[in-house]
Amino acid sequence: MSITVNNITKRYGSQLALDDVSFKISKGEIVGFIGPNGAGKSTTMKIITGLLAADSGETFINELNVVDNPLEIKRMIGYLPENNPLYPEMYVREYLKYVARLYGIKKSQDILPDITEKTGLTPEIRKKIGELSKGFRQRVGLAQALVHNPEILILDEPTSGLDPNQIIEIRNLISRLGEEKTVLLSTHIMQEVEAICDRVIIINDGKIVADEKSAAIRDQSGQKEQTIIVEFNKDINPDKLKEIEGIKQVMKSDLNTWLIQASSEEDIRSKVFEFAVRNDLQVLSLQRKERKLEDVFRDLTNNSSR
Repeated sequence: MSITVNNITKRYGSQLALDDVSFKISKGEIVGFIGPNGAGKSTTMKIITGLLAADSGETFINELNVVDNPLEIKRMIGYLPENNPLYPEMYVREYLKYVARLYGIKKSQDILPDITEKTGLTPEIRKKIGELSKGFRQRVGLAQALVHNPEILILDEPTSGLDPNQIIEIRNLISRLGEEKTVLLSTHIMQEVEAICDRVIIINDGKIVADEKSAAIRDQSGQKEQTIIVEFNKDINPDKLKEIEGIKQVMKSDLNTWLIQASSEEDIRSKVFEFAVRNDLQVLSLQRKERKLEDVFRDLTNNSSR
């Protein structure tokens, strides 16, 4: 079950929310969709689900046009919106049965135990939604997205409001669901994307600025620098460290520990070690700081025009 977005553009009055956005997600992929607030993530997700119309461009679910086939599309998609609208006066079981009826599921009692167990809602099933913590309300939202066993999941901030243990549980659930479903996941938690997503799409100012496999996304910013953290057995004049070829900047981070930035892609750890030998220093620790998705995200989105 695939998602295809072709050249969609959307304006809110004079504000351009999406500017000729295109991408394709294949069956079985878990794709992280990230960007700053106001970048266009939620707007894109609403257009994919058919809740919002694009001004131009087309969106397809398994080659079906979203605009022309609204009911068929809604049967294929499970959607957890950012604000997770619920009925606080309804009981959890009552609400999930209600959602099941909307999808034409007559024997909801046969499916609800599995869904509530997967989402960790079983102990809360007899409570009113309004009595639940924010974390458990988020689980109710995820459960309603799973009621009709959709082939595609569109999840907008699914771990919002969860504690660290709950986040890990929901991450694991999304990973398991991704083995049989296509998942588009929006989140502000970069570790979440790195942990569970096969691919990352970064949107900024309504435009796609990166679309790559998770393992390769760190190279998308074009930055050709490296950072080395080294600890010596004694103090040293920072000007001496700057004598190492390729060194761009030297900063002291702790007693006898230095943060060294180099403007070359070539690993300079051997040069740092040779420097230590020449200067009668012992290297107590030496590591290269790897770039993270968060670093690439900042590089690609810091120059926002808004």
